[in-house]
Amino acid sequence: MSGQSLTDRITAAQHSVTGSAVSKTVCKATTHEVMGPKKKHLDYLILCTNDMNVNIPQLADSLFERTTNSSWVVVFKSLITTHHLMVHGNERFTQYLASRNTLFNLSNFLDKSGLQGYDMSTFIRRYSRYLNEKAVSYRQVAFDFTKVKRGADGVMRTMNTEKLIKTVPIIQNQMDTLLDFNVNSNELTNGIINAAFMLLFKDAIRLFAAYNEGIINLLEKYFDMKKNQCKEALDIYKKFLTRMARISEFLKVAEVKIA
Repeated sequence: MSGQSLTDRITAAQHSVTGSAVSKTVCKATTHEVMGPKKKHLDYLILCTNDMNVNIPQLADSLFERTTNSSWVVVFKSLITTHHLMVHGNERFTQYLASRNTLFNLSNFLDKSGLQGYDMSTFIRRYSRYLNEKAVSYRQVAFDFTKVKRGADGVMRTMNTEKLIKTVPIIQNQMDTLLDFNVNSNELTNGIINAAFMLLFKDAIRLFAAYNEGIINLLEKYFDMKKNQCKEALDIYKKFLTRMARISEFLKVAEVKIA
C-alpha cells in the first residue's frame, strides 16, 4: 500500500494527461474509418483544451501532423476535429491557432487512391481554407463572430462607425470562404463530409446573425457618417446584398440534408 494521499493521486492523475495521451486520442479521432470523429474522443479533447496541464501547441501540432497523411479520410477528420475544438473547446485553443503564421497548407491536397478520394479532396481544400480564414478573423478582431453576444446591446449593434467599417468586411471574408465549400445535397454521401457540413451550417447561421446585425448598425448610422465613410458603408451594403443569394442556396442544401 503506497503512502499517497487522495490529493496526491488526484494530482498525479492530472499530470498523467501528457502529450502522448493527447496525441493518442487525436489519432483515435482521426482513424481511417469512413465516419465522423467519435463523440467520446472529441469530448476528451474538449476537456484537454480546458486542462491547464495540457500543452495546447502540442495538441494543435498533433492535429496538423495528421493533415500530412495521404488519406482523405484522416485529413478530413483532422480538420473536423480542429473545427469542433474551435467551436466547443476552450478559447485558448482558437487563440493559439490565431497566433500562428501558418495553419493548414492543403491547397494542393489530392488523394489519388480512388474516385471518392478525388471528390473529397476538393472539399478538403475548401474546408481548410475556411478554417484558416476563421483563425485569421479571430486574429484581426480578437473574438469569434459565431460566439459574440447578439441583440440590441450585442457586439455588432453597439460598435462605433469606424470600427464597424473595418469589422464587417472581415465577416464578409469569413462568410465567403464558408460559402466556397459549395456542396450540393447529393454530394453529402458519407459521415465525414456530413459532419463537416453540419459544423459549417451552424457557423453559417451564427456568422450571418453577426453579419446582419453589423449591416443593421451600419444603416442606422449611415446619415451621421462622413462622406468617405458613406461610400465605404454603401460598398459593404452592396456586397451584403450580393451574398444573400449564396447564403440562401447554402441554407437550401441544409434544409434537404436535415429533412
